Amino acid sequence: MNGRMLLVDDDETFRSVLSAALIRRGYEVASAADGPAALALARAQRFDCAVVDLRMPGPSGLTVVEVLARDQPGIRIVVLTGYASIATAVEAIKLGAVHYLTKPADADEIIQAFARQAGDVHAPVPDSPPSVGRVEWEHIQRVLADCGGNISEAARKLGMHRRSLQRKLHKRPVRD
Repeated sequence: MNGRMLLVDDDETFRSVLSAALIRRGYEVASAADGPAALALARAQRFDCAVVDLRMPGPSGLTVVEVLARDQPGIRIVVLTGYASIATAVEAIKLGAVHYLTKPADADEIIQAFARQAGDVHAPVPDSPPSVGRVEWEHIQRVLADCGGNISEAARKLGMHRRSLQRKLHKRPVRD
């Protein structure tokens, strides 16, 4: 047995497939579809590691990461997201995650992320600066994180209408 794992993701199909793959690799997996359900499981039992989706209905995965890291010392947390940004990656690590992966990620990549103890000096460094669209996405994510996820406050700080910000947040991040 590789330990007890908490898997938090609102995509039922993804959660089910990943859970089965992790069980085949020797983990005892408890899964939750959102933050409140994950935190209820964490109050009831101790976990060695957790995979937490960043974007879910209700509180973001960052809230789950913060509470898990505080209430279960020693837990190894990997944040998994389809909406990657530098701002959320930095926040996830500051809050207690050991790694941050973008979807699609398979069970082997996630297990390797738990095993990493240090940074990689051989990580590729981009040859060109990010696109303007990507820089905008990163800036919005940073301001939103600074506002604790409050879209109305972030829209005020960005000088835009709340609905415009919501539309931008529902789009996928710009690829470089």
